Amino acid sequence: MIAGTRFAKPAQQRNTIPTPSNGPLPSTTPSAPGMPLTRTANNEESPVALGSSADDVNVNLHIVGPTDTNDSQFLCEYLATIPEAMRSTRMVVPQSAGRSRPVLFTMVQKRPVGIKLNRSPSAEKLEMIEKLLEPYLAALINEFFAKANDCLPLLDEDSFRHQYQEGKDRVSPALLACLYANAIVYWRHSATLSQHRCPDSRFVWNLANEALYSELHLSPGMPIIKAILLNIGGRPTTSLIGNGVLLGSAVSMAHSLGLNHNPLPWSIPQSEKNLRMKLWWALLIHDRWISLAHGTPPRIARDQYDVPTPLLEHLCDADATDRRVRTATVFMALYGLTDVLDRHLQHVYCAGRDSSWDTSKLELALNSWVESLTGSTRLIILRGSHLDNPGAANLRLAYLTTRLLLQRIQLESDKQSYSADNQHLLNRYIQARRTSEEILLLVQELQPQHLGDFWMSVSAFSFPATVNFLLRCALESESSLAGLAQSTSFRIARDLVATLQSHHDKYSWDLADVCLAQHAEVVDKMLRGIAPDDSGGRSSGSLDDWPTPDASLIDQIFPSLWDSMQNVW
Repeated sequence: MIAGTRFAKPAQQRNTIPTPSNGPLPSTTPSAPGMPLTRTANNEESPVALGSSADDVNVNLHIVGPTDTNDSQFLCEYLATIPEAMRSTRMVVPQSAGRSRPVLFTMVQKRPVGIKLNRSPSAEKLEMIEKLLEPYLAALINEFFAKANDCLPLLDEDSFRHQYQEGKDRVSPALLACLYANAIVYWRHSATLSQHRCPDSRFVWNLANEALYSELHLSPGMPIIKAILLNIGGRPTTSLIGNGVLLGSAVSMAHSLGLNHNPLPWSIPQSEKNLRMKLWWALLIHDRWISLAHGTPPRIARDQYDVPTPLLEHLCDADATDRRVRTATVFMALYGLTDVLDRHLQHVYCAGRDSSWDTSKLELALNSWVESLTGSTRLIILRGSHLDNPGAANLRLAYLTTRLLLQRIQLESDKQSYSADNQHLLNRYIQARRTSEEILLLVQELQPQHLGDFWMSVSAFSFPATVNFLLRCALESESSLAGLAQSTSFRIARDLVATLQSHHDKYSWDLADVCLAQHAEVVDKMLRGIAPDDSGGRSSGSLDDWPTPDASLIDQIFPSLWDSMQNVW
């Protein structure tokens, strides 16, 4: 018996089959792949109409050539005697007797194989991404959950994997597209994936962006917030304005869905409570750190949400592994540091701020956060150790960035009260420079496994802000090229740029891109300006005699577009 066949009615009743002259034939939508018959209430088979043009019919009728008609007719009459046989042939018998023979039609697929009906634009982009990444989709998802999702919890892994395996079509295409794009940065650091060629990540990101914007326009909801957070947290960062627009959309939808309210007292499943809180925590973290990196005020006000701070019971099961517990502890510390950063941002973006201000509350907030830490997380902050813990290096850099921000705020505040040569002011400079040097030491100590770990995308902006500050200190404190060459600030800035260049060349570390794009050429020009002269000695002229590029040196060293931390003063 031939599978996938179809017959209009039993052979003994074929003379009663309606013909085109008797009226239209009913249509049906057979299912793939065998295309079984659609049964009526009387358990009769409903044939496809000869002239059917309905777009929801997956098949067309195609006439059988005269050379095969007799064979096909014989086979049809035989299959008609088998009740459960599937048939794909339709016979039309002429009404009047004569030389005319029955005409046979067979069912053929209307659309090319693999083309789906009524797909959304985001689903089309997702399909393109998956074709690029096949057959490594599963390995890429594993990398995402092992690194990104553990360090910044957003998706419930068990729930996601179950839905992905049982009903992938019900998962948001934009969410999947952004997940793949977010995880592709870990490709070269994966023991499995690094053995294969990595697809063009920029092309994958462009497709993911198109899927995201399409779904944001057509069907915004809870899944699109997850997709946005994966998108703006993706690396490398290339679109400041685009990320800001997406973040604003996510905050607006989060408020409309009530994510800013404490769900613990609500009569909803615990899994939904955890989901709502995780979304809000991730949204809050991105909002604060993007505010610092982009130079724009936070979009979420402190007094407009009451979601509790994350606890271990919210992040881990009772039987969680030690690694999962340590990772959750690092995330809890990052959330607490983000709250401290928010207090600094309130000061930075205060429009009515006086010329002189008290910074003791900001310093107390940061010191209190450090005192609240325990175990290995405390050692990450105080000693810079235990960087092998997932997310530890990112937390360490975030802490040093916040501390440098505090010291710059204190420095500017003291400038309003003390002269330039005052010892108190000089002490502030030394403290800020020492923090900058700790950032340099952290970057120098990073090993390949640390570079391949989780990093917030906005961490890339910490490096140019640090170099800007150091070069400014060097230029303000030195009056000669010889003095600039011996300046501690310039040495730290030069070494930081050189270390970032090394990580970029050896391991393609994307977090170095922003700083290198802004400062590699500037530092190189400054080094050429203070290089030894022909006699073997260093130039001792003043900085006023140093040849500068067409644009002013200060404009090149302090590009206003990127260094938002300069907006502190």
